[in-house]
Amino acid sequence: MNNGRFAIALHILTLLDKANGELLSSEYLAGSININPAMVRKELTNLRNNGFVQSKEGKNGGSSLAISANEITLGAIYQSVKQISLLGTQKNTPNPKCPVGKNINEHLNNLYNDTELILIEQLNKQSLADFSNKFN
Repeated sequence: MNNGRFAIALHILTLLDKANGELLSSEYLAGSININPAMVRKELTNLRNNGFVQSKEGKNGGSSLAISANEITLGAIYQSVKQISLLGTQKNTPNPKCPVGKNINEHLNNLYNDTELILIEQLNKQSLADFSNKFN
């Protein structure tokens, strides 16, 4: 992953798990992550759209987990924020007359997809609750 969205999403969800159902504001979450609250609200929207978070608007509003932390895998979080392949994308169009160039993009794409599947499989072995329990 070539950006920090996974780390931000995991940070948000861990804080929400630790809050035990208490509503947390985007300002509070942003203060912990040390980012702009607008970035937190954007990620909260994504997490809500993926069924991880529920939110209440207004003066006493905030966000909480929509489902148990035991039901959320780190793989599901990763897939909810993934934008590009873990190893990037091949933008070059190699020489089709070259024995390597004519097939390199296909083989790279297969390698990238296989590698990402291994990552997701590994992340799916750990729930948000497992991760959250590392913080006392």
